[in-house]
Amino acid sequence: MKETLPLILGYLAFILLAISLLVNNEIRFRWLNSMGSLSFVLYGLMIDAFPIIITNGLLLCINIFYLIKIYTTDEDFDLIEFFSTDSLIQKYFSFYQKDILTFFPNFSLQDKENELRFIVLRDLAFANIFVAQISPEGIAFVKINYTVPKYRDFKVGRFIFEKENKYLRSKGIKQIVYKEVINKNHIQFLKIMKFKKVIID
Repeated sequence: MKETLPLILGYLAFILLAISLLVNNEIRFRWLNSMGSLSFVLYGLMIDAFPIIITNGLLLCINIFYLIKIYTTDEDFDLIEFFSTDSLIQKYFSFYQKDILTFFPNFSLQDKENELRFIVLRDLAFANIFVAQISPEGIAFVKINYTVPKYRDFKVGRFIFEKENKYLRSKGIKQIVYKEVINKNHIQFLKIMKFKKVIID
C-alpha cells in the first residue's frame, strides 16, 4: 500500500495537469491545475522529492492567486437588445455556430414577434446571446441562451437571472422555461441557476 499510493497520486497529478491544458475555460484550467499541483506536492512528500514539492507548491500558490483574483474581481456586465439582421450578431453566430448547435440544434437566427433578444457584454466582450419567445401569459420559452466557452463560469447566468431580474419583469416575463435541454453541461448550468425540472403530462 505504501508503494501503491504514491504511484496513484503521481498518475492522478499527471492526468489532472494534462486535462487542464485541454480546457478553454480559465476557471476550469485553474481548478484542474491546482488539483494536479496539489497531487504532485503530496506525491513529492511521500517520496521525499523536494524539487517536485517546491515546483508544484509554487504552481499551486500561483493558481490560488489567480482563482482569488477571478472570484473577487468586479467585472462590467451590460445587456443590449438586437435584431437578427445586425451584422455583428450574424458574424457572432457564424463564428460559434458549430458549438451553438451542440447546445441548441434547432435554433435559427431570425426575428419573430413577441421575442426577447439580447446579448450580454462582459467587460465589453461579447459573452452571451439570449433569445426567448414570450407567451401572452408571460412565460418566456428559451430558444437560445448561449455563452462562449471562455465565460462559462456562471457569472453571465447570474447576471441575467439575478441582477437583471427587474429588466426581465419589465418585459412582462413571469416565468422562464426550457422546453428541452440537450447538452449535459447546460443541464448542470440550469441546476446551478436553480431551475426546476417539471414533467408535464
